[in-house]
Amino acid sequence: MKWPLQKALYRTAHMITKPLVKLIKVPVPELITGAGSVTQLPPLIQKHGVGRVLLVTDQGITRLGLADGLVKALEEIGIGCSVFDGVQPNPTIENIEAGVAAYQHNRCDGIIAFGGGSPMDCAKMVGARVSNPGKSVMQMRGAFKIPKALPPLFAVPTTAGTGSECTVAAVVSDPQAQEKFAVTSLKIVPRYAVLDPELMLGLPPHITASTGMDALTHAIEAYIGRFGTPFTDENAEKAVKIIFQDLEAVYLDGSDLERRNNLAQASYFAGLAFTRALIGYVHAIAHNLGGMYGVPHGLANAIVLPHILDFSRADCEHKLARLAVVGGLGEAKEPAADLAMRFIEKIRDMNRNMDIPTSVAQLQEKDIPHLAQRALKEGNPDYPVPTLMNQQQCEALLRKLLPSVENPAG
Repeated sequence: MKWPLQKALYRTAHMITKPLVKLIKVPVPELITGAGSVTQLPPLIQKHGVGRVLLVTDQGITRLGLADGLVKALEEIGIGCSVFDGVQPNPTIENIEAGVAAYQHNRCDGIIAFGGGSPMDCAKMVGARVSNPGKSVMQMRGAFKIPKALPPLFAVPTTAGTGSECTVAAVVSDPQAQEKFAVTSLKIVPRYAVLDPELMLGLPPHITASTGMDALTHAIEAYIGRFGTPFTDENAEKAVKIIFQDLEAVYLDGSDLERRNNLAQASYFAGLAFTRALIGYVHAIAHNLGGMYGVPHGLANAIVLPHILDFSRADCEHKLARLAVVGGLGEAKEPAADLAMRFIEKIRDMNRNMDIPTSVAQLQEKDIPHLAQRALKEGNPDYPVPTLMNQQQCEALLRKLLPSVENPAG
């Protein structure tokens, strides 16, 4: 099919889908925030009649002892807590099934997702499998294929990035196919989200940087896409303002509790925005870089983001200009073209200042056609992007990420 006709079909799909997306009532978790707020969680779990929880996390969290206080507080009020810390970066189907086995073996009746995006995604899918034993993870792939509600799910993020504590999505890796896929359902939104900045104080600078840029990508893609609403725009703007203000400062000084708290809020705001207005090609490419090479998701987003904004700028210039004003980069009376360019350059500056590379070290020329094909299969027509991209354009963009390419922004 010729590209002009394909584009017309994709835009028709967007026109049909947009009003339907706006009709979906996405649940909002009850929010608990502030330093030490994780201590408020045990009585809430007790209130829901949960007798034993599975705490889903990773071994890094276990080694740091970040969840020890919560486990002890739960046991002090008679709630048993089994810890499943087998979550890998980019959780796999095998990971999820191991979590299901742990849940069933320990006779749990609730779940705590404790950690970054990987434990969040794994915990959501463990809950989905437990409550829907007749459906495999692969059968849940895509949108709205989880019929029954999850056991009570409580989310405690330890990074300020994914916003998964308030989203309808979980991302799963399939190592055999070397790809990632999304599971989307209103049923997997946690009941409670605890944003405790004290749990984030020990994050290494590179994790602070990549997770913060992940949240920024969520906010920007939700804002420049075609499905935005006043609600999503407001939350995206709040996220961008905070991240521009505080991310680089926290990268330099991770002990700043107030700014850590701000970034946790920004991640949540960005989550509220993109779970309703959706994402775009940055994520489509990042997911596939993660699936094929294991590139951490936030890092991949940070590297790809300025390139997609360059590609899309002409069709979302006024929105980028508004974000530039929100981010304190200029005044509304200035030309939109100047503000939009300044906004993109700011993102490049942030990447540079936080030692985020301009290329993907693992990327190989021979893989580019396949990566582009997969990214576009994910993005078209599901993501309401400002500028549609074809195979040739996607391959050209990916070549800019090759490690041998001298990038003038580097």
